[in-house]
Amino acid sequence: MTGGPAIVHDGNANIEQFLDKRKKWYRNKRLVLLNAWIFLMLLTSSTNGYDGSMMNGLQSLDQWRGYFHNPQGGTLGLFNAIQNIGSLAAYPFAPFLSDGLGRRRTIFIGAVIMCGAAALQAAAQSFGMFIGARFLIGFGAGIAGNSAPLLITEIAYPSHRAPLTSLYNSVWQFGAFIAAWTTFGTFKIPSSLSWRIPSAIQGLPSVFQVCLILFGPESPRWLVNRGREADALRTLAYYHADGDEDHPLVRYELEEIKAAIEFDKTVAANVGYKSLFTSPGNRKRMRIVIALAFFSQWSGNGLVSYYLNKVFDTIGIKSPTIQLLINGILQIWNSFWTIFASFLVDRAGRRVLFLTSAAGMFFAFLFQTVCTAQFALHESQAAAHAVIAFIFLFYGFYDLAFSPLIVSYTVEILPYPLRAKGLTVFSFALSLSLIFNQYVNPIALKHLGWKYYIVYVVWIVFEFVYCYLFVVETKNRTLEETAALFDGEQAMARISGRAADELMVDEQEDKDTYTSPVDGGDKV
Repeated sequence: MTGGPAIVHDGNANIEQFLDKRKKWYRNKRLVLLNAWIFLMLLTSSTNGYDGSMMNGLQSLDQWRGYFHNPQGGTLGLFNAIQNIGSLAAYPFAPFLSDGLGRRRTIFIGAVIMCGAAALQAAAQSFGMFIGARFLIGFGAGIAGNSAPLLITEIAYPSHRAPLTSLYNSVWQFGAFIAAWTTFGTFKIPSSLSWRIPSAIQGLPSVFQVCLILFGPESPRWLVNRGREADALRTLAYYHADGDEDHPLVRYELEEIKAAIEFDKTVAANVGYKSLFTSPGNRKRMRIVIALAFFSQWSGNGLVSYYLNKVFDTIGIKSPTIQLLINGILQIWNSFWTIFASFLVDRAGRRVLFLTSAAGMFFAFLFQTVCTAQFALHESQAAAHAVIAFIFLFYGFYDLAFSPLIVSYTVEILPYPLRAKGLTVFSFALSLSLIFNQYVNPIALKHLGWKYYIVYVVWIVFEFVYCYLFVVETKNRTLEETAALFDGEQAMARISGRAADELMVDEQEDKDTYTSPVDGGDKV
Protein backbone atom coordinates (compact mmCIF):
# COMPACT_ATOMS: atom_id res chain seq x y z
CA MET A 1 0.00 0.00 0.00
CA THR A 2 1.58 3.26 -1.09
CA GLY A 3 0.93 6.93 -0.60
CA GLY A 4 -2.36 8.64 -0.08
CA PRO A 5 -5.37 7.55 1.94
CA ALA A 6 -6.30 3.90 2.25
CA ILE A 7 -9.38 2.42 0.59
CA VAL A 8 -12.53 3.86 2.11
CA HIS A 9 -14.69 1.00 3.30
CA ASP A 10 -17.13 0.82 6.17
CA GLY A 11 -15.83 -2.54 7.34
CA ASN A 12 -18.00 -2.57 10.43
CA ALA A 13 -21.24 -2.20 8.50
CA ASN A 14 -22.44 -5.67 9.45
CA ILE A 15 -21.56 -5.70 13.11
CA GLU A 16 -22.59 -2.08 13.76
CA GLN A 17 -26.27 -3.01 13.49
CA PHE A 18 -25.93 -5.12 16.65
CA LEU A 19 -24.29 -2.40 18.76
CA ASP A 20 -26.06 0.33 20.65
CA LYS A 21 -23.88 3.21 21.79
CA ARG A 22 -26.61 5.34 23.30
CA LYS A 23 -26.07 3.96 26.80
CA LYS A 24 -22.77 3.76 28.62
CA TRP A 25 -20.90 0.49 29.17
CA TYR A 26 -20.65 1.06 32.92
CA ARG A 27 -24.39 0.42 33.21
CA ASN A 28 -23.78 -3.23 32.35
CA LYS A 29 -22.16 -5.24 35.15
CA ARG A 30 -20.64 -7.86 32.88
CA LEU A 31 -18.97 -5.28 30.67
CA VAL A 32 -17.62 -3.62 33.81
CA LEU A 33 -16.22 -6.98 34.88
CA LEU A 34 -14.76 -7.61 31.41
CA ASN A 35 -13.01 -4.24 31.39
CA ALA A 36 -11.68 -4.94 34.89
CA TRP A 37 -10.09 -8.15 33.56
CA ILE A 38 -8.66 -6.17 30.67
CA PHE A 39 -7.16 -3.66 33.12
CA LEU A 40 -5.41 -6.58 34.84
CA MET A 41 -3.96 -7.61 31.46
CA LEU A 42 -2.88 -4.02 30.77
CA LEU A 43 -0.62 -4.13 33.82
CA THR A 44 1.85 -6.30 31.88
CA SER A 45 2.98 -3.23 29.97
CA SER A 46 3.38 -1.16 33.13
CA THR A 47 6.32 -3.33 34.26
CA ASN A 48 8.34 -2.31 31.20
CA GLY A 49 7.42 1.34 31.64
CA TYR A 50 8.35 1.17 35.29
CA ASP A 51 11.73 -0.29 34.39
CA GLY A 52 12.82 2.49 32.05
CA SER A 53 11.77 5.28 34.37
CA MET A 54 13.23 3.53 37.42
CA MET A 55 16.61 3.19 35.72
CA ASN A 56 16.44 6.89 34.87
CA GLY A 57 15.81 7.66 38.53
CA LEU A 58 18.46 5.28 39.87
CA GLN A 59 21.14 6.92 37.73
CA SER A 60 20.43 10.18 39.57
CA LEU A 61 20.88 8.51 42.99
CA ASP A 62 24.30 8.80 44.64
CA GLN A 63 23.44 5.70 46.72
CA TRP A 64 22.86 3.55 43.62
CA ARG A 65 25.92 4.85 41.75
CA GLY A 66 28.09 4.33 44.81
CA TYR A 67 26.83 0.79 45.51
CA PHE A 68 27.62 -0.29 41.93
CA HIS A 69 30.84 1.76 41.63
CA ASN A 70 29.51 4.50 39.36
CA PRO A 71 28.90 2.55 36.12
CA GLN A 72 29.78 4.39 32.92
CA GLY A 73 29.78 3.77 29.16
CA GLY A 74 29.36 0.12 28.20
CA THR A 75 28.76 -0.99 31.80
CA LEU A 76 25.94 1.51 32.19
CA GLY A 77 24.58 0.39 28.83
CA LEU A 78 24.56 -3.21 30.06
CA PHE A 79 22.57 -2.21 33.17
CA ASN A 80 19.84 -0.86 30.91
CA ALA A 81 20.11 -3.27 27.98
CA ILE A 82 20.12 -6.54 29.93
CA GLN A 83 16.37 -6.41 30.50
CA ASN A 84 15.77 -6.36 26.75
CA ILE A 85 18.35 -9.07 26.23
CA GLY A 86 16.22 -11.15 28.61
CA SER A 87 13.17 -10.40 26.47
CA LEU A 88 15.04 -11.50 23.35
CA ALA A 89 15.78 -14.82 25.04
CA ALA A 90 12.04 -15.33 25.72
CA TYR A 91 10.74 -14.52 22.25
CA PRO A 92 11.47 -17.92 20.63
CA PHE A 93 9.23 -19.61 23.24
CA ALA A 94 6.52 -16.98 23.80
CA PRO A 95 4.30 -17.50 20.71
CA PHE A 96 4.28 -21.27 21.14
CA LEU A 97 3.18 -20.85 24.75
CA SER A 98 0.49 -18.35 23.71
CA ASP A 99 -0.88 -20.58 20.97
CA GLY A 100 -0.36 -23.86 22.85
CA LEU A 101 -1.24 -23.19 26.50
CA GLY A 102 -3.54 -20.24 25.90
CA ARG A 103 -3.27 -16.51 26.54
CA ARG A 104 -4.12 -16.59 30.27
CA ARG A 105 -1.65 -19.30 31.26
CA THR A 106 1.15 -17.63 29.33
CA ILE A 107 0.55 -14.35 31.16
CA PHE A 108 0.58 -16.28 34.43
CA ILE A 109 3.93 -17.92 33.65
CA GLY A 110 5.51 -14.59 32.71
CA ALA A 111 4.13 -12.91 35.83
CA VAL A 112 5.52 -15.64 38.10
CA ILE A 113 8.98 -15.14 36.61
CA MET A 114 8.77 -11.35 37.03
CA CYS A 115 7.70 -11.66 40.68
CA GLY A 116 10.75 -13.73 41.52
CA ALA A 117 13.04 -11.50 39.47
CA ALA A 118 11.83 -8.30 41.16
CA ALA A 119 12.49 -9.86 44.58
CA LEU A 120 15.99 -10.87 43.43
CA GLN A 121 16.66 -7.38 42.11
CA ALA A 122 15.59 -5.75 45.36
CA ALA A 123 17.88 -8.10 47.33
CA ALA A 124 20.88 -7.74 44.97
CA GLN A 125 24.25 -7.81 46.73
CA SER A 126 26.47 -7.51 43.67
CA PHE A 127 26.66 -6.31 40.10
CA GLY A 128 26.10 -9.85 38.79
CA MET A 129 23.06 -10.43 40.97
CA PHE A 130 21.45 -7.16 39.86
CA ILE A 131 22.16 -7.90 36.20
CA GLY A 132 20.79 -11.46 36.53
CA ALA A 133 17.57 -10.19 38.12
CA ARG A 134 17.05 -7.66 35.34
CA PHE A 135 17.62 -10.40 32.74
CA LEU A 136 14.87 -12.48 34.37
CA ILE A 137 12.52 -9.47 34.49
CA GLY A 138 13.00 -9.09 30.75
CA PHE A 139 12.49 -12.82 30.19
CA GLY A 140 9.20 -12.84 32.11
CA ALA A 141 8.05 -9.64 30.39
CA GLY A 142 8.84 -11.17 27.00
CA ILE A 143 6.59 -14.15 27.74
CA ALA A 144 3.68 -12.27 29.35
CA GLY A 145 3.94 -9.38 26.89
CA ASN A 146 3.35 -11.71 23.95
CA SER A 147 -0.05 -12.84 25.25
CA ALA A 148 -1.48 -9.84 27.08
CA PRO A 149 -2.22 -7.57 24.07
CA LEU A 150 -3.53 -10.57 22.12
CA LEU A 151 -5.98 -11.47 24.86
CA ILE A 152 -7.11 -7.85 25.21
CA THR A 153 -7.83 -7.40 21.52
CA GLU A 154 -9.49 -10.82 21.21
CA ILE A 155 -11.83 -10.52 24.22
CA ALA A 156 -12.78 -6.82 24.22
CA TYR A 157 -16.31 -5.70 23.36
CA PRO A 158 -16.24 -4.76 19.63
CA SER A 159 -16.70 -1.01 20.03
CA HIS A 160 -14.11 -0.95 22.86
CA ARG A 161 -11.41 -3.00 21.12
CA ALA A 162 -9.34 -0.25 19.50
CA PRO A 163 -9.09 2.13 22.48
CA LEU A 164 -8.53 -0.67 25.01
CA THR A 165 -5.82 -2.32 22.92
CA SER A 166 -4.23 1.09 22.40
CA LEU A 167 -4.24 1.56 26.16
CA TYR A 168 -1.91 -1.46 26.44
CA ASN A 169 1.18 0.46 25.43
CA SER A 170 -0.18 3.61 27.07
CA VAL A 171 -0.03 1.85 30.44
CA TRP A 172 3.74 1.76 29.85
CA GLN A 173 3.58 5.44 30.80
CA PHE A 174 1.57 4.63 33.92
CA GLY A 175 4.39 2.35 35.08
CA ALA A 176 6.91 5.07 34.24
CA PHE A 177 4.86 7.56 36.26
CA ILE A 178 4.85 5.31 39.34
CA ALA A 179 8.59 4.66 39.05
CA ALA A 180 9.48 8.33 38.62
CA TRP A 181 7.66 9.37 41.77
CA THR A 182 8.78 6.32 43.73
CA THR A 183 12.45 7.12 43.08
CA PHE A 184 11.77 10.78 43.87
CA GLY A 185 10.19 9.74 47.17
CA THR A 186 13.06 7.46 48.20
CA PHE A 187 16.13 9.31 46.95
CA LYS A 188 16.81 10.97 50.32
CA ILE A 189 16.98 7.65 52.18
CA PRO A 190 20.69 7.47 53.13
CA SER A 191 21.09 3.76 52.41
CA SER A 192 20.60 1.14 49.71
CA LEU A 193 16.87 1.16 50.53
CA SER A 194 16.69 4.23 48.29
CA TRP A 195 17.00 1.91 45.27
CA ARG A 196 15.87 -1.41 46.78
CA ILE A 197 12.35 -0.13 47.51
CA PRO A 198 11.70 0.96 43.88
CA SER A 199 13.21 -2.34 42.71
CA ALA A 200 10.76 -4.33 44.84
CA ILE A 201 7.72 -2.27 43.82
CA GLN A 202 8.42 -3.20 40.21
CA GLY A 203 7.00 -6.65 40.95
CA LEU A 204 3.61 -5.48 42.28
CA PRO A 205 1.68 -5.61 38.96
CA SER A 206 2.91 -9.16 38.45
CA VAL A 207 1.76 -10.14 41.95
CA PHE A 208 -1.79 -9.06 41.07
CA GLN A 209 -1.65 -11.04 37.83
CA VAL A 210 -0.37 -14.20 39.51
CA CYS A 211 -3.25 -14.06 42.00
CA LEU A 212 -6.05 -13.28 39.55
CA ILE A 213 -5.33 -13.88 35.85
CA LEU A 214 -6.31 -17.58 35.75
CA PHE A 215 -9.82 -16.62 36.88
CA GLY A 216 -10.30 -14.30 33.90
CA PRO A 217 -11.71 -15.08 30.44
CA GLU A 218 -9.75 -16.90 27.74
CA SER A 219 -9.61 -15.70 24.14
CA PRO A 220 -12.65 -16.88 22.10
CA ARG A 221 -10.40 -17.04 19.04
CA TRP A 222 -7.96 -19.33 20.82
CA LEU A 223 -10.86 -21.50 22.03
CA VAL A 224 -12.32 -21.82 18.52
CA ASN A 225 -8.92 -22.61 17.10
CA ARG A 226 -8.53 -25.40 19.69
CA GLY A 227 -11.92 -26.91 18.78
CA ARG A 228 -13.69 -25.54 21.86
CA GLU A 229 -16.44 -23.67 20.06
CA ALA A 230 -18.98 -24.15 22.88
CA ASP A 231 -16.59 -22.54 25.38
CA ALA A 232 -15.98 -19.64 23.00
CA LEU A 233 -19.73 -19.15 22.60
CA ARG A 234 -20.26 -19.11 26.37
CA THR A 235 -17.42 -16.60 26.85
CA LEU A 236 -18.72 -14.23 24.18
CA ALA A 237 -22.29 -14.54 25.43
CA TYR A 238 -21.39 -13.98 29.09
CA TYR A 239 -19.37 -10.81 28.54
CA HIS A 240 -20.89 -9.34 25.36
CA ALA A 241 -24.60 -10.19 25.69
CA ASP A 242 -25.53 -10.85 29.34
CA GLY A 243 -25.27 -14.61 28.83
CA ASP A 244 -27.63 -14.79 25.83
CA GLU A 245 -26.01 -17.37 23.51
CA ASP A 246 -28.60 -16.67 20.81
CA HIS A 247 -27.93 -12.93 20.74
CA PRO A 248 -27.28 -11.75 17.15
CA LEU A 249 -24.07 -9.94 18.20
CA VAL A 250 -22.63 -13.09 19.76
CA ARG A 251 -23.65 -15.27 16.82
CA TYR A 252 -22.14 -12.82 14.35
CA GLU A 253 -18.85 -12.61 16.29
CA LEU A 254 -18.59 -16.39 16.55
CA GLU A 255 -19.30 -17.00 12.88
CA GLU A 256 -16.86 -14.29 11.83
CA ILE A 257 -14.12 -15.83 14.02
CA LYS A 258 -14.81 -19.28 12.56
CA ALA A 259 -14.81 -17.95 9.00
CA ALA A 260 -11.57 -16.01 9.50
CA ILE A 261 -9.74 -18.95 11.07
CA GLU A 262 -11.00 -21.30 8.34
CA PHE A 263 -9.94 -18.83 5.63
CA ASP A 264 -6.46 -18.40 7.11
CA LYS A 265 -6.00 -22.18 7.34
CA THR A 266 -7.10 -22.79 3.74
CA VAL A 267 -5.07 -19.93 2.26
CA ALA A 268 -1.93 -20.52 4.32
CA ALA A 269 -1.69 -24.03 5.74
CA ASN A 270 1.83 -23.23 6.91
CA VAL A 271 1.49 -20.83 9.82
CA GLY A 272 5.12 -20.91 10.94
CA TYR A 273 7.47 -17.95 10.95
CA LYS A 274 8.26 -18.46 7.25
CA SER A 275 4.65 -17.69 6.33
CA LEU A 276 5.06 -14.17 7.71
CA PHE A 277 7.05 -13.36 4.59
CA THR A 278 5.72 -15.73 1.90
CA SER A 279 2.58 -13.88 0.73
CA PRO A 280 2.29 -10.27 -0.51
CA GLY A 281 -0.22 -9.46 2.25
CA ASN A 282 2.04 -10.75 5.00
CA ARG A 283 5.06 -8.95 3.58
CA LYS A 284 3.05 -5.72 3.70
CA ARG A 285 2.26 -6.44 7.34
CA MET A 286 5.87 -7.18 8.27
CA ARG A 287 7.10 -4.09 6.43
CA ILE A 288 4.91 -1.98 8.68
CA VAL A 289 5.33 -3.98 11.90
CA ILE A 290 9.14 -4.06 11.88
CA ALA A 291 9.43 -0.41 10.88
CA LEU A 292 7.11 0.76 13.66
CA ALA A 293 9.11 -1.24 16.21
CA PHE A 294 12.29 0.59 15.29
CA PHE A 295 10.57 3.96 14.91
CA SER A 296 9.12 3.70 18.41
CA GLN A 297 12.63 3.65 19.90
CA TRP A 298 14.74 5.51 17.32
CA SER A 299 12.82 8.78 17.32
CA GLY A 300 15.08 10.43 19.89
CA ASN A 301 12.91 9.30 22.78
CA GLY A 302 15.55 6.74 23.80
CA LEU A 303 17.77 9.60 24.97
CA VAL A 304 15.19 10.70 27.53
CA SER A 305 13.67 7.31 28.36
CA TYR A 306 16.89 5.81 29.73
CA TYR A 307 19.48 8.61 29.91
CA LEU A 308 17.57 11.68 31.01
CA ASN A 309 20.31 12.54 33.52
CA LYS A 310 22.87 12.55 30.68
CA VAL A 311 20.64 14.88 28.67
CA PHE A 312 20.36 17.19 31.67
CA ASP A 313 24.14 17.16 32.07
CA THR A 314 24.47 18.57 28.53
CA ILE A 315 22.41 21.62 29.55
CA GLY A 316 23.97 22.11 33.00
CA ILE A 317 21.19 20.65 35.20
CA LYS A 318 23.08 18.38 37.60
CA SER A 319 20.99 18.48 40.81
CA PRO A 320 19.47 15.03 41.55
CA THR A 321 16.41 16.72 43.07
CA ILE A 322 15.71 18.76 39.94
CA GLN A 323 16.40 15.81 37.63
CA LEU A 324 14.05 13.51 39.53
CA LEU A 325 11.36 16.19 39.79
CA ILE A 326 11.39 16.91 36.06
CA ASN A 327 11.32 13.17 35.35
CA GLY A 328 8.24 12.80 37.58
CA ILE A 329 6.40 15.71 35.94
CA LEU A 330 7.32 14.39 32.49
CA GLN A 331 5.67 11.04 33.29
CA ILE A 332 2.46 12.80 34.35
CA TRP A 333 2.53 14.66 31.03
CA ASN A 334 3.14 11.43 29.09
CA SER A 335 0.38 9.56 30.90
CA PHE A 336 -2.15 12.24 30.01
CA TRP A 337 -1.30 12.33 26.31
CA THR A 338 -1.08 8.58 25.80
CA ILE A 339 -4.44 7.94 27.43
CA PHE A 340 -5.99 10.85 25.51
CA ALA A 341 -4.62 9.47 22.23
CA SER A 342 -5.88 5.96 23.00
CA PHE A 343 -9.44 7.21 22.80
CA LEU A 344 -8.80 9.05 19.52
CA VAL A 345 -7.84 6.02 17.45
CA ASP A 346 -11.33 5.36 16.10
CA ARG A 347 -12.14 9.03 15.72
CA ALA A 348 -9.03 10.43 14.09
CA GLY A 349 -7.76 7.23 12.48
CA ARG A 350 -4.37 5.56 12.59
CA ARG A 351 -2.77 7.32 9.61
CA VAL A 352 -3.69 10.77 10.88
CA LEU A 353 -2.21 10.06 14.30
CA PHE A 354 1.02 8.56 12.93
CA LEU A 355 1.61 11.42 10.49
CA THR A 356 0.74 14.14 13.02
CA SER A 357 3.01 12.48 15.57
CA ALA A 358 6.00 12.25 13.21
CA ALA A 359 5.63 15.82 11.94
CA GLY A 360 5.33 17.23 15.47
CA MET A 361 8.31 15.22 16.73
CA PHE A 362 10.48 16.57 13.91
CA PHE A 363 9.90 20.22 14.76
CA ALA A 364 10.14 19.69 18.53
CA PHE A 365 13.37 17.70 18.28
CA LEU A 366 14.85 20.14 15.77
CA PHE A 367 14.32 23.07 18.16
CA GLN A 368 15.56 20.95 21.08
CA THR A 369 18.78 20.33 19.12
CA VAL A 370 19.20 24.02 18.32
CA CYS A 371 18.70 25.04 21.94
CA THR A 372 21.07 22.35 23.24
CA ALA A 373 23.71 23.62 20.81
CA GLN A 374 23.16 27.19 22.00
CA PHE A 375 23.80 26.15 25.58
CA ALA A 376 26.89 24.12 24.63
CA LEU A 377 28.36 26.95 22.59
CA HIS A 378 27.25 30.01 24.55
CA GLU A 379 26.05 28.64 27.94
CA SER A 380 22.70 30.33 27.47
CA GLN A 381 20.42 29.60 30.43
CA ALA A 382 17.38 30.59 28.37
CA ALA A 383 18.35 27.92 25.84
CA ALA A 384 18.69 25.34 28.64
CA HIS A 385 15.19 26.11 29.87
CA ALA A 386 13.88 25.95 26.30
CA VAL A 387 15.35 22.44 25.94
CA ILE A 388 13.14 21.26 28.80
CA ALA A 389 10.08 22.82 27.16
CA PHE A 390 10.85 21.15 23.85
CA ILE A 391 11.37 17.77 25.55
CA PHE A 392 7.81 18.04 26.86
CA LEU A 393 6.51 19.19 23.46
CA PHE A 394 8.35 16.33 21.73
CA TYR A 395 6.78 13.76 24.02
CA GLY A 396 3.33 15.25 23.55
CA PHE A 397 3.59 14.50 19.83
CA TYR A 398 5.34 11.15 20.37
CA ASP A 399 2.50 10.04 22.65
CA LEU A 400 -0.15 10.68 19.99
CA ALA A 401 0.83 7.56 18.05
CA PHE A 402 4.05 5.85 19.06
CA SER A 403 2.92 5.15 22.61
CA PRO A 404 -0.67 3.91 22.10
CA LEU A 405 -0.65 2.54 18.55
CA ILE A 406 2.45 0.48 17.96
CA VAL A 407 1.15 -2.62 19.76
CA SER A 408 -2.56 -2.25 18.98
CA TYR A 409 -1.92 -1.56 15.30
CA THR A 410 0.39 -4.58 15.10
CA VAL A 411 -2.08 -7.07 16.57
CA GLU A 412 -5.06 -5.78 14.61
CA ILE A 413 -3.42 -6.09 11.16
CA LEU A 414 -2.25 -9.68 11.79
CA PRO A 415 -4.56 -12.68 11.08
CA TYR A 416 -5.26 -15.00 14.01
CA PRO A 417 -2.89 -17.89 13.11
CA LEU A 418 0.04 -15.49 12.76
CA ARG A 419 -0.88 -13.00 15.47
CA ALA A 420 1.34 -14.38 18.25
CA LYS A 421 4.29 -14.97 15.92
CA GLY A 422 3.91 -11.58 14.25
CA LEU A 423 3.82 -9.87 17.64
CA THR A 424 6.99 -11.78 18.53
CA VAL A 425 8.73 -10.41 15.43
CA PHE A 426 7.60 -6.93 16.46
CA SER A 427 8.88 -7.43 20.00
CA PHE A 428 12.17 -8.84 18.72
CA ALA A 429 12.71 -5.79 16.50
CA LEU A 430 11.71 -3.52 19.39
CA SER A 431 14.24 -5.14 21.73
CA LEU A 432 17.00 -4.94 19.13
CA SER A 433 16.35 -1.23 18.70
CA LEU A 434 16.33 -0.74 22.48
CA ILE A 435 19.55 -2.66 23.00
CA PHE A 436 21.25 -0.61 20.31
CA ASN A 437 19.99 2.61 21.92
CA GLN A 438 21.00 1.58 25.40
CA TYR A 439 24.55 0.77 24.36
CA VAL A 440 25.13 3.50 21.77
CA ASN A 441 23.35 6.51 23.31
CA PRO A 442 25.56 6.96 26.43
CA ILE A 443 28.73 6.53 24.38
CA ALA A 444 27.57 8.87 21.61
CA LEU A 445 26.40 11.52 24.08
CA LYS A 446 29.75 11.37 25.84
CA HIS A 447 31.77 11.86 22.64
CA LEU A 448 29.46 13.94 20.42
CA GLY A 449 27.24 15.84 22.87
CA TRP A 450 24.52 17.86 21.16
CA LYS A 451 25.78 16.93 17.66
CA TYR A 452 24.43 13.43 18.19
CA TYR A 453 20.91 14.91 18.15
CA ILE A 454 21.25 15.72 14.44
CA VAL A 455 21.14 12.00 13.62
CA TYR A 456 17.64 11.77 15.08
CA VAL A 457 16.45 14.94 13.34
CA VAL A 458 17.25 13.37 9.98
CA TRP A 459 15.82 9.99 10.99
CA ILE A 460 12.45 11.44 12.02
CA VAL A 461 12.06 12.90 8.51
CA PHE A 462 12.52 9.38 7.14
CA GLU A 463 9.88 8.10 9.60
CA PHE A 464 7.32 10.62 8.37
CA VAL A 465 7.87 9.66 4.72
CA TYR A 466 7.70 5.94 5.53
CA CYS A 467 4.46 6.28 7.50
CA TYR A 468 2.91 8.31 4.66
CA LEU A 469 3.81 5.65 2.11
CA PHE A 470 3.01 2.46 3.98
CA VAL A 471 0.69 2.89 6.98
CA VAL A 472 -2.79 1.62 6.06
CA GLU A 473 -5.93 3.08 7.63
CA THR A 474 -7.85 0.47 9.64
CA LYS A 475 -10.49 2.37 11.60
CA ASN A 476 -14.12 1.19 11.58
CA ARG A 477 -13.28 -2.46 10.95
CA THR A 478 -13.67 -5.60 13.02
CA LEU A 479 -10.55 -7.54 13.96
CA GLU A 480 -11.11 -10.13 11.22
CA GLU A 481 -11.89 -7.53 8.55
CA THR A 482 -8.80 -5.54 9.46
CA ALA A 483 -6.58 -8.58 9.05
CA ALA A 484 -8.28 -9.48 5.74
CA LEU A 485 -7.67 -5.97 4.39
CA PHE A 486 -4.07 -6.87 3.57
CA ASP A 487 -5.13 -9.98 1.63
CA GLY A 488 -7.52 -8.11 -0.67
CA GLU A 489 -11.21 -7.25 -0.83
CA GLN A 490 -12.05 -10.83 -1.84
CA ALA A 491 -10.79 -12.14 1.49
CA MET A 492 -12.71 -9.46 3.36
CA ALA A 493 -15.90 -10.23 1.48
CA ARG A 494 -15.54 -13.94 2.16
CA ILE A 495 -15.11 -13.48 5.90
CA SER A 496 -17.82 -10.85 6.39
CA GLY A 497 -20.20 -12.48 3.92
CA ARG A 498 -19.81 -15.93 5.46
CA ALA A 499 -20.56 -14.55 8.93
CA ALA A 500 -23.64 -12.72 7.70
CA ASP A 501 -24.91 -15.73 5.74
CA GLU A 502 -24.45 -18.10 8.67
CA LEU A 503 -26.17 -15.72 11.02
CA MET A 504 -29.29 -15.36 8.77
CA VAL A 505 -30.80 -12.50 10.73
CA ASP A 506 -33.77 -10.62 9.40
CA GLU A 507 -32.54 -7.03 9.76
CA GLN A 508 -35.95 -5.47 10.19
CA GLU A 509 -37.01 -7.98 12.84
CA ASP A 510 -33.69 -7.52 14.61
CA LYS A 511 -34.18 -3.75 14.82
CA ASP A 512 -37.57 -4.32 16.46
CA THR A 513 -36.50 -6.91 19.03
CA TYR A 514 -32.81 -6.39 19.66
CA THR A 515 -31.83 -6.12 23.35
CA SER A 516 -28.61 -4.17 23.82
CA PRO A 517 -26.00 -5.72 26.11
CA VAL A 518 -24.66 -2.26 26.83
CA ASP A 519 -27.80 -0.53 28.02
CA GLY A 520 -28.72 -3.24 30.54
CA GLY A 521 -31.73 -4.77 28.78
CA ASP A 522 -33.76 -1.88 27.31
CA LYS A 523 -35.45 -2.45 23.94
CA VAL A 524 -33.99 -0.52 21.04
